[in-house]
Amino acid sequence: MMTPENLPFVIAGPILRKATPSQLVFWLVTSEPLSGQFTLFHSIDDGEIYSANLEDCQSIQVGTQAYVTLADFRFDFLANTALSYDFETQYGKLSKLVPHILYRDENRPSLIISTKADYVLHGSCRNPHHPSPDALVAADKKIELQAIEQRPDLLMMSGDQIYADHVAGPTLDAIDQVIDLLGLPKETFVDSPIQDCNELRQHPEFYYGRDKILPHYVDDGHWLTRLLPHRNTPIFSSRECENHLVTFSEFFAMYLLVWSPSLWAAINSSRLQDKAFTHSGKKLSPSWQQKWRDEKAIIDEFVSGLPNVQRLFAHIPTYMIFDDHDVTDDWNLTIGWEKAAYENPFSKRIIGNGLIAYWLCQGWGNEPDNFNQEFLDVATKYFESASANTQDIFIQYLYSFERWHYTIHTSPKVVVLDTRTRRWRSESRMNKPSGLMDWEAMIEFQHELMHQDKVIIVSAAPMFGVKFIETLQKGMTTLGQPLVIDAENWMAHPGSANTLLSIFTHTKTPTNFVILSGDVHYSFAYDIKLRFRKSSPNIYQITCSGFKNQFPEPLLGICDHTDRLLYSPRSPLNFLTKRKRLKIKKRDPNTPGVRRLVNTSAIGELKLDEHGKPTRISILTGKHTEIEFLPIEEK
Repeated sequence: MMTPENLPFVIAGPILRKATPSQLVFWLVTSEPLSGQFTLFHSIDDGEIYSANLEDCQSIQVGTQAYVTLADFRFDFLANTALSYDFETQYGKLSKLVPHILYRDENRPSLIISTKADYVLHGSCRNPHHPSPDALVAADKKIELQAIEQRPDLLMMSGDQIYADHVAGPTLDAIDQVIDLLGLPKETFVDSPIQDCNELRQHPEFYYGRDKILPHYVDDGHWLTRLLPHRNTPIFSSRECENHLVTFSEFFAMYLLVWSPSLWAAINSSRLQDKAFTHSGKKLSPSWQQKWRDEKAIIDEFVSGLPNVQRLFAHIPTYMIFDDHDVTDDWNLTIGWEKAAYENPFSKRIIGNGLIAYWLCQGWGNEPDNFNQEFLDVATKYFESASANTQDIFIQYLYSFERWHYTIHTSPKVVVLDTRTRRWRSESRMNKPSGLMDWEAMIEFQHELMHQDKVIIVSAAPMFGVKFIETLQKGMTTLGQPLVIDAENWMAHPGSANTLLSIFTHTKTPTNFVILSGDVHYSFAYDIKLRFRKSSPNIYQITCSGFKNQFPEPLLGICDHTDRLLYSPRSPLNFLTKRKRLKIKKRDPNTPGVRRLVNTSAIGELKLDEHGKPTRISILTGKHTEIEFLPIEEK
């Protein structure tokens, strides 16, 4: 077992976060301040074409032995050309320190700064302890066999890069050890059942009992709810939140453990078993002990694939956006949930911790220019002097921040939406689902689309989902229980739904729309046209979910069959829905049977022609098989 004195220098990364002809951005975490030189090479003759001092990069000390560096290089870089790079650090070249990030026959990690987005990898929902195989590993092994010119232009991760609300017992134990190894910040709480992080760590409910610590509220949002004798409702609504992350240090450690294998070698994987499954004098019940063993076997398999994931991230420009599980299930789903969550100091702090970690590990690298000096000053004050005051100031700043969305200026343009923090709140009922974007955000979105002939839109939740499932969600909302079935879809809120449909029908918006989504834990592809217009734009809803997750069976099969029965393109029931102006045709996967919803862990592969129309819509499963959603033959 490693100690803080002999930690590896490279803890996580490098992740290639952004690659444009004028900007290269890398994210990495080291156990000491990073110094040395970054060098970019021309891969044909190995000639050096750019170099920069690493001491000039923006770096934040998160713990006594944890430094996050965003290496943001600005230059007139060569585009659409094979390049390679290396970090010459105080301990030698990165390619020597982390040799498994190299593909065969490579001396350095390689990349292409592509001005196109006509070959895109995409997906979401990577749950480390779900028993399905990790599709990111399959993607890495496929890329290993490709020539550099054949590689994807980018990887888009559209939400749930971590599951903060659903953590395996062995993973939580690893997180706890990482906090000590890296000397991550301590934390105190006010108006909470625990005074500080030390009390949390010594609490008998630390493992598989955090739902008893997390805050509750009285739900008076619906008349049916008011009839119930017990209305004390958990704010954190995940059905499996027994190990919900609480402190910033826990959130941050989780990212390191799901993106890199380095720290797993530094932990004692049998620590709790050595103590006979006892923590702070409380012994886990036999059922929780068995759950631990089951999770441990899956986590061990997950960790064995992390070298591949680290290698993938080092070679392909990787962009990200949050969905709910990056912070907590049902995050901002209703105005009633928001009121309960943000008026409670404990839940407000937990959600804020998730946002701090999201910015540090995901948001910052997407578009560094979104975070001005004022933002960085507030962030730096917290990290330089971690106190309850500086932490709360930073969290309050994040709550009012409105630049999580961003655009990738490729051809076609990629517009990445924030569907979590700028919601269109319902004015009729506290527990009615909010629209996924408010009016102002929708207008900004439309502005990004104007005068474009083709575009890729990234929306965490599908804009056009499975209508039967959306009908079930609407039914639960009517009964006052929107959180039970995650009643979260674009059509759930009249204002945002009608505004969205108006954007697609505007005459100055693109001819070809491609919508990439995740969230739902199954995959499908739709071709969409306007019903009553000859010159309809082409709209493609392409959903791939999850990287390492699946929908419960046989429930998905029932939903698939019922949706095809009730909501075929010719069904009159379509005219009773908000999307009645659209004709939606569902692509068939090239798999046996008649199902159109594919239920397997997978990463999406999308290839477009020069006009932005899909030439191939497919998924690469975690088991290394490819499934194509076949084009619809027009009659």
